[in-house]
Amino acid sequence: MHLLSFPLWLLLSIAGVQASVLTLQSPRFTISSSNAEQLRSEPLSLTKKPKPLTLGASDVLKLTFQVVDKEESKGVQPHQTFLRFYDEVTGEEGIQPVRVTSGGKAKFELNMARPPASIPPTTATTPLKVELIIGSFVHSPLKVDLFDLLLPESQPAPQHPDEASFHPLPPIHHTFQPEQKLPPRIISAVSALLVLSPWVVLLGLWGYISPSVPYLLSPNVLPFITTLGAFEGLLVWYWIDLKLGQVLLYGGILGLVTALAGRQALATKSDLRTARK
Repeated sequence: MHLLSFPLWLLLSIAGVQASVLTLQSPRFTISSSNAEQLRSEPLSLTKKPKPLTLGASDVLKLTFQVVDKEESKGVQPHQTFLRFYDEVTGEEGIQPVRVTSGGKAKFELNMARPPASIPPTTATTPLKVELIIGSFVHSPLKVDLFDLLLPESQPAPQHPDEASFHPLPPIHHTFQPEQKLPPRIISAVSALLVLSPWVVLLGLWGYISPSVPYLLSPNVLPFITTLGAFEGLLVWYWIDLKLGQVLLYGGILGLVTALAGRQALATKSDLRTARK
């Protein structure tokens, strides 16, 4: 029984630590001018925001508070503490870390003569919503809506020397040459006849000479002649539809077949000549 109660006590202790809640003690803000004259100083409530705070171009805002454990009222140094400046109109926000001592005491100062870069762009009429966000490993997170802050209007950003290069350029209107006109049909017909005329001459001379080719259609020679004709057909196919890569592939396969068929044809021709002797 005693052994079982120890893990239960340990779990309850861990749950109790995780349920610990943080709160703020003595939160207060002070607004002073550049010559250290105090303009406004009020304590802050965790449930009700004060009237909007207004800072001039050289005013200083000081915020002080202490982070404590709500149950033990003991100062706690959280893991993360920062202020969030949020513009509800534009959606711009800025995060400013806040240093907290080991005793939980924190002090933040905003000098408008040298504002931090984390402050978002502001206008003279739209306040920034200032929130305090605290995170801890052993406590529940804390988020407090502190106050609304009116700051002087931000100065426009200086123009970058290369800014003009990033503006849209006038649209580019492409001009194309008119479509090439086809030559007259008579010229196309004459050109076709000139291309085919060597074949006409070749066939005419072939018929005039009447060479004797008794073995042209023999089973050992005809495959070689057929593969040569296939090469001509491949070139015509390439001119009509094929791509260069396809021609090289088909030509390589056809070339291997042609080489084997040619070797067989030459061997047959050699045997015939040897038999005549």
